[in-house]
Amino acid sequence: MVKIRLRRVGAKKQPSYRIVVADSRSPRNGAFIENLGHYNPLTDPPTVTIDVEKAKVWISKGAQPTEAVARLLAKQGVEGVFKPRTAAPKKEKKDEKAPAGAAATAPAAAAAPADDKAAAAKTEKKATKKKATKKKAAKKEKKEEAAPAAAPAAPATK
Repeated sequence: MVKIRLRRVGAKKQPSYRIVVADSRSPRNGAFIENLGHYNPLTDPPTVTIDVEKAKVWISKGAQPTEAVARLLAKQGVEGVFKPRTAAPKKEKKDEKAPAGAAATAPAAAAAPADDKAAAAKTEKKATKKKATKKKAAKKEKKEEAAPAAAPAAPATK
């Protein structure tokens, strides 16, 4: 597939780009078919020089401009090239937090729809892990309390 894209030129930390027609498989700064213009983002306002007629010819031949080049072409007056990205709809977050107990998460997991089963299982797993951690902490405290009382004084031997 042939793409119209930016080819980086310029020194380190001083980017400047050529707008080129290139095969999509070639590297960013690799071989290209034709140079259509240049773009310098460091000037104020950014400098854009594009041979619009060549760009229209390549687009009519099936070359696909990248998003950045499509924006630049739209600013230069090439019609029907730029299609703004649409963000995917965000999922609604649940306001209610499940209690830490595993018994409270089980009904929530049963009531969850099919696509939320993985999330419900994850929540249940976290609750189980918290419960196990609390049991370990309680067991450790009991052990520490019993240790001084159970340890007899060492007999003095000579």
